[in-house]
Amino acid sequence: MARKNKGVVRRAVVTPDKHFPLHDPDAISVVKKAIELVKPDTYIDLGDTGEWTYFSTHYWRGRSAKPMEDLIPLLDQDVKEVNAGMDWIDESLDKAGCKERHFVQGNHEVWLDKFVERYPYLKHYMTEEALRLKERGYKYHPYNRKKNLKIGKLNFTHGKFTSKYHSFKHLDVYGENIMYGHTHDLQRHTKTRAGGTISSWSLGCLKDIEADEDWLGGRLTNWNHAFAVIDWFRGGNFKVEVVEIIKGKTTLWGELIDGKK
Repeated sequence: MARKNKGVVRRAVVTPDKHFPLHDPDAISVVKKAIELVKPDTYIDLGDTGEWTYFSTHYWRGRSAKPMEDLIPLLDQDVKEVNAGMDWIDESLDKAGCKERHFVQGNHEVWLDKFVERYPYLKHYMTEEALRLKERGYKYHPYNRKKNLKIGKLNFTHGKFTSKYHSFKHLDVYGENIMYGHTHDLQRHTKTRAGGTISSWSLGCLKDIEADEDWLGGRLTNWNHAFAVIDWFRGGNFKVEVVEIIKGKTTLWGELIDGKK
């Protein structure tokens, strides 16, 4: 690859919470075009790829549980819609020739797995099987394990903390460079220690921000649409470019990317 002669040994595109089928179509379209533009070696999905509405503890709070015969069609529909969303992104990854793909499980996928674990005969609905991750060529990383996905000197996890200064909290707890989703907003915290500077990045989301208006009760949020392009150099050092999407548009490498076209 020509860029390796310039010292870049790996390039990745990283995407946060998409929540299919409650994704923002224009934002996803921007990501697809960006993938085809930068032609990454590696793709990292930070989880909450599906919404999995009917398997959320939030959804059933105050509601009567449905009988299993009514839940199975809802589960089948969710699986179909989330797979369709992943197919849409995989189409661009295939075009770009991206071979290395990672799926970092999110807490919404954990909702699904916890439901399925109660009914052993539904084990084919567990995240890894339901989303056909092996068939797709994704390496699977279970939710927020102590051993994160790590490439060079940068770790990736779905995210855990949601306080006002969550980027500070993630960096303080993990103690290494880390990128995560989960909070749906953009934040960065950096600190210098004896060994050098380390940072944490909260990467926003790709969800339809208006889709949660009922759940949020009209409360305003600071959610943002974004993704990241990361270059690694020899020795594991790296550069992060957080690409914010504004109303379905962004610029990358001097090019306008319009998700509406």
